[in-house]
Amino acid sequence: MNLKEKINEDMKTTMKSGDKLKLETVRSIRALILEFEKSGANKELNPEEEIKLLSSAAKKRKESIEQYQNAGRTDLVEKEEAELKILMEYLPKQLSEEEIQKEIGRIASEIGAKTKEDFPKLMPAVIKELKGKADGKVVKQEVEKYLGKD
Repeated sequence: MNLKEKINEDMKTTMKSGDKLKLETVRSIRALILEFEKSGANKELNPEEEIKLLSSAAKKRKESIEQYQNAGRTDLVEKEEAELKILMEYLPKQLSEEEIQKEIGRIASEIGAKTKEDFPKLMPAVIKELKGKADGKVVKQEVEKYLGKD
């Protein structure tokens, strides 16, 4: 079942259950899918594009949470956190810091990255490998930490 079918099914189920927050979040994902399809890019919504859409939506929620926290709006922080949790259900399982470090070590040894000068070579390779499975900020921090050891 692709993302569009899953979202449509979840929307029906959520409408019946009366969970307004989940319904709102599922509808926002559906809107992203429809927007993508009508963009005229002549691209199919493949699994890679699905992850890209969902990751973008999750990133926006995280940024909003940060801004609302800085503004002291705990009510909005809670709403965004709940929406983010729902969004994460549709993304692949996120890797832990330990798993990210293992992947960075493996990729670095494959391409021979050892020093800070190798960052431009290592970072794109790691991002490509972990796309959708880990937050970009965390990956960047871990890559810098890995290369900073030497």
